[in-house]
Amino acid sequence: MPRIQIDLPEHFAYSTEMTLYLSHMNYAGHLDNALLLSLVSEARARFFMSLGYTELNVEGVGIVIADAAVQYRSEAFHGEVMVVGMAASDFSGKGCDLPWRMHEKLSQREVARGKTGIVFFDYAARKVAPVPASFRTRAGG
Repeated sequence: MPRIQIDLPEHFAYSTEMTLYLSHMNYAGHLDNALLLSLVSEARARFFMSLGYTELNVEGVGIVIADAAVQYRSEAFHGEVMVVGMAASDFSGKGCDLPWRMHEKLSQREVARGKTGIVFFDYAARKVAPVPASFRTRAGG
């Protein structure tokens, strides 16, 4: 079976730091794979806030996660500070990808990379919505 390959942008429009807590660790003593996605979700929420939005209100519509892909690159441990970089790319009429990279702050060791596909969604009408033009502009798309 071929492995997932994720190409990253040369520059991330946004980055944030997160310290790993004991609650992020699994039985083997390193960052749990499911909780890595929880950290990426937090980074995504912060990315939207940095653009003046929330995930439920981007010019009157919200987002839903359409898909996610992850490549794990190295272990991460309690007390380490992760830097998560995020950008928006590959826009379509209804959504885009949010590529991201997580690395350890001091050593620059890459821990994981991935991308999350999002679709804009009108929660009141319960249907997919077009990408708001202002989001595309602010996010660099």
